[in-house]
Amino acid sequence: MAKILSIGTHPDDVDLGMGGSLLKFVNLGHEVHILDLTNGEPTPFGTTETREKEWNKASSILKIHSRTVLDLPNRYLFDNVVARKKTAQIIRKLQPDTLFIPYWEDAHPDHIQATLICEAARFYAKLTKTDMLYEPWFPKHVFYYLWSHLNVHISPSFIIDISEEFDEKINAVKAYQSQFRYSDEQWNRVENKIYSLCKYFGSLIGVKYGEPFVSREKIGLADIRDII
Repeated sequence: MAKILSIGTHPDDVDLGMGGSLLKFVNLGHEVHILDLTNGEPTPFGTTETREKEWNKASSILKIHSRTVLDLPNRYLFDNVVARKKTAQIIRKLQPDTLFIPYWEDAHPDHIQATLICEAARFYAKLTKTDMLYEPWFPKHVFYYLWSHLNVHISPSFIIDISEEFDEKINAVKAYQSQFRYSDEQWNRVENKIYSLCKYFGSLIGVKYGEPFVSREKIGLADIRDII
């Protein structure tokens, strides 16, 4: 079975972008971990303590094996050596086969920097002569999930069917009440965006709901039966 690490800029990013896929992976028997580069605070209606309760609740809904939250600064996240090494050290510790990281087009500066940090950290994680903890490790694959502050349209490399997992994905996002459920208007906006995106990408592969992913590299299939 595969070992998977999905990295987000803030708690809730991974849940929004690929929560259904992570739940599917867990249900299929894969080992799934989440790494958040920041705790996401400060925000208008959140606190550090509240946010921690929310990400723990969401993690429980998604049934993931672990969630690590780094102490990098929200709003001031930058791709630098410190951020790369902290991220790489978690990669070395968990030794994932596959990384899922944020899509590179975004209006949020933190999200753009997170993509750069993750790409560099994948390379840093294999370094030998270093003061980083744990043994060198290089994930075989890196894929990009979509949750962008830009209304971008991507051409996915593949789409995962999350029809059975969609309701639980919504429940995981609902756990972040300080971010999305502080008003009916805000929640309706977020829920409608999730519904529209997943419905659209699901329709492209003939299922009810889907989550899109992009790869910079070519993807190989072990068997033609892997295709829906």
